[in-house]
Formats: sequence, C-alpha cells, structure tokens
Amino acid sequence: MPRYLIQFAQSHDQFRLPELLSLAKLEGVNIAGRVALSRSIYELWASQETYDSLHREVKEHPERWPEYKHQSFKFNVVVFGGTQPWARQLEIINSFSYLAFEGKIDMKNASICFVVVEDYELDFTREELPEHPSRLFFGRLVANGNRDAVKTFDLKKRKYLSNTSMDAELSLVMANQAMVAPGKIAYDPFVGSGIFLFTCSYFGAYTLGSDIDGRQIRGRDGRGVHTNVEQYALHGRVLDTMVFDVKNHPWRSCQIFDAIVTAPYGVRAGAKQLGRKEGKEKPVRYVDGEPAHLREDYYPPTRPYEMADVVEDLHAFAAQHLVLGGRLVYWLPTIVDEYEAKDIPEHPCLRLVANSEQAFGVWSRRLITLEKVRELESETPAPPESRAHTPAHAKFRTRYFQPNSMP
Repeated sequence: MPRYLIQFAQSHDQFRLPELLSLAKLEGVNIAGRVALSRSIYELWASQETYDSLHREVKEHPERWPEYKHQSFKFNVVVFGGTQPWARQLEIINSFSYLAFEGKIDMKNASICFVVVEDYELDFTREELPEHPSRLFFGRLVANGNRDAVKTFDLKKRKYLSNTSMDAELSLVMANQAMVAPGKIAYDPFVGSGIFLFTCSYFGAYTLGSDIDGRQIRGRDGRGVHTNVEQYALHGRVLDTMVFDVKNHPWRSCQIFDAIVTAPYGVRAGAKQLGRKEGKEKPVRYVDGEPAHLREDYYPPTRPYEMADVVEDLHAFAAQHLVLGGRLVYWLPTIVDEYEAKDIPEHPCLRLVANSEQAFGVWSRRLITLEKVRELESETPAPPESRAHTPAHAKFRTRYFQPNSMP
C-alpha cells in the first residue's frame, strides 16, 4: 500500500488533521487539490536517516521505475531547517542516476517531479547546518495543496469587507471540514459580509445566508455581498441572502441543509436578536406620517444574544434542519483558563467531530465541528433549559470589553 508524505503550511497546526480527515471522508474529491493547510503531498518511496540507507530502500522496489522511464521529469531538493547550495543539491540529485530515466529533463513543465527532502529540524540558534540531517525522504510529487485559493480569497484583495470579515485561510478550512461539495447546500445563519458563502461555493456547493442586520449584506457606496459574488464569479451558486433573526427564523421543519458553516459572534458587533434591551414595548414611531416599521430603511430594535444561548440554539437548529450526515461548523470564543470540554453542549442528534483552538492570549476561539448522526424525533430528549454548568464562553463579549474580568 502506498505511503504519503504531507508538507503542511506553517500555520494552524491544530486544524491540519481535522481538515485532512474530513476530506478523506468525502467521496469523489481530490483531497490534495482541496486541502488549504498543506503545500504538497508526495508518494513516499523511502524514508531513512542516511543517504546510503535511503538509496537501498529505493532500490528495493525497482518495479516502480518503468512507469516513469520515458516521461519528462525533474528533481527538487527541499530542505527543512536550512538551505543547501546548488552544487550540493546537484550532487544529491545525481546520486539517484541509477533510476536511469530516459525522458526529457524539464524544470518548468515536467510530467513528473521527484523530491528529496532533508529534515534538519528547526533551530534558530545555529549558524550552519549540521553535517547530517535528522531524517531523509524521497518520493514523487502527487499534487500541490490548495494554497492558491488562500490567495484568491485574501482579505486584502476583496472588494467589499465588513467590520467582522473572517480570515481566508480558515474560511477554506471550515468549508473543507463541513465537507461541502458540488450539489450540496450550505447555509450561514450569521452571514455578515458572506465569506463562508464564497468559500463553500468555491468548492461547488449552493449557498444561502441570512443575518439580522441587512446593512452588512447590502453594504454601502454600491458595494456589498453582491460585489464579492461578482468578483469571484459565483453567480448561480450563491443563491440568496436574507434578512431575519435566526432565533425567530422562517424555515419550515424540514431537513434541507448539507452543511451549516458560520461564525455566530463578532467581538466588536456581538450577536443580536430581535427585541428591546429593557423588554418593554414602545409606541409606534412615525416618519413623514408613515409608521417607521413599514419603511424600507427600517431597522428593528435588537438586543444582545447571549453566546451560551446562541450555541445551544445553533445546535438545536442544526439537529432540525441538517440532513443525516450533514455537518455544523462554527467558531466559539472562549476564555482560555476557564475552558472545559463540557462547555460544548451535547445534543443527542449531533456527534462532536473536531474541536481545534486558535489562541490569542487569555482568550481564544475554537473551531467546533459536529455531524448529525441521528434523526430528530418527537421522543428525542431536548437539552435541559437550565444550565447547571456555566461555560467559559458565557457573557464573552461583556467580559472581553471589561479587561479586569478576564483571568
């Protein structure tokens, strides 16, 4: 059975394996061409500690060689933890001459790329490389990772941004962990400026989004979510964006979504739901003789949507509206020193697949991935209404803006 070597990007180490495993579960998908956090994937022919033993292992499997004998090829030497001068690289490449490939050497458009990897491990204190690497690898390049997509959705290149726009790299990771694919339907109930619509649609899914604040969707100065849809040429995949409170949504009780991908919080803006803070009704306000709530520019009163409530409601929504096997992927802000595994509420219809942390000091955000494993039925026990445990994300925004309340 073939072995593979993956060269990951030097970022987000906790997110690498969950993304890879999610794509491995997704049938009919070119994993190498979709992984956002990998640079290259190699078919591994040998792995040893010295060049002598590396060459012996390569020579043990001559049956691999004939397939590439007449194809154009090139060799690369990749060094982790340092650099090698060209003369040394050429010496390493020539040491594999026994492979006796007869195809054209083409450094730009070769059909096959073979790679020698020298791992010297990272050590920023040393001034020169050790005499010998700690590990050597030799193999064939299968594919490069999807790093071009990271550049495509780079915030600096996006024509429309809101004040809560999500990082492009992690947006792609979320789409991968949600296992979106052509023909599937993905939904973002806190859509904001629409980044998850774009990354999920980029992988072929049809997408829908909603938000209580339509101002972020519509944008300003002629630029809004529609501007980015045009920029990324996603017409026909981004189906629609709607304005309503997801706490009081219009969706019927049916399973229509293959994935729910969202960031239900914004440290600056905060999650909101319909209602007044004090909970009191106010008389109807008129503008130019017309009731204010009937005008096109009306923005209804809202009140804070407590983070612990958001999470429980999001789980309940996913259990009701995801198809069986569908995934809920969302960001959860939390206080690092207070976080416990039981902060993630359990739901009888949802199974926790991944929980990865991106730390920012005393607080962090966790990427939570759940999969629907059971149909929601009338006898399915609902989560308790009262919380015996106060999670670390409770009242997060209030505590974030009150530094003395942080650990």
